[in-house]
Amino acid sequence: MTIAVTGASGQLGRLVVEELSRAGSTPVAIVRDPGKVADLAERGVDVRGAAYDDPAALVRALDGVDRVLLISGNEFGARVAQHTNVIRAAERAGVELLAYTSIPGATDNPLILAQEHKGTEAVLAESAVPHVLLRNGWYWENYVGGLAQAVESGVLYGAAGEGRVAGAARADYAEAAARVLTTDGHAGGVYELGGGESLTYAELAQAISEAAGKPVRYENLSEADYAAALIQAGLPAAYAETLADADAGIARGILDVRSGDLEKLLGRPATRAVEVFRAALG
Repeated sequence: MTIAVTGASGQLGRLVVEELSRAGSTPVAIVRDPGKVADLAERGVDVRGAAYDDPAALVRALDGVDRVLLISGNEFGARVAQHTNVIRAAERAGVELLAYTSIPGATDNPLILAQEHKGTEAVLAESAVPHVLLRNGWYWENYVGGLAQAVESGVLYGAAGEGRVAGAARADYAEAAARVLTTDGHAGGVYELGGGESLTYAELAQAISEAAGKPVRYENLSEADYAAALIQAGLPAAYAETLADADAGIARGILDVRSGDLEKLLGRPATRAVEVFRAALG
């Protein structure tokens, strides 16, 4: 069975390719720039060049592929059209299963981040290709970029209030995706994925403190003030507003995924936040 992973040069994609290789599958790594995964090619991975906005190249890249993981792109505003290109290429290739990395509760999720996932799921629903939705929750790695500042200042800032987020390590989601791609019976499935550890931001601050060996507390801001702080820190306004919107969603419980689907697929507990933070801090 030949399994392809789109966006295979990204952090999640590379992890899925490595999981598939360990499972004894024959992975195909589809990337915009094959040079970025030269090491995978040296290890025997079939690397094929194709960008999400190049339909002809995608058709060639999916030739002979049985199953494909469509990892959502990162070009916000263009993603539904780009994902549709992959879906149409999968239809032409006669792919037996397409797995898509979405977001929890995409159909009704009001977050800014969710809207292109909702659009992609709508395209899939009307497509001819059998598919499964991997609605990935929050990665603990989403907080790694701000770890150094939080440890240095002793403060984790956010706008999540008392809301909880059920996160897991990126590697957990990669392993779950590989499990779905290499086993049968998943077509038509919807997996709401989140870790077994559900934390408030105050508890996230405690996990950072434990990992760093220094006290860190959580300071809650309004959504607008948090977005302004992120912009002042150098983030583009649209990105800052998206992150602040996500925190506001966490405050409303939107990313507190309690389905247990992730740990059922893994057959083990998901990785705890403190483990991810400890590894990131070195």
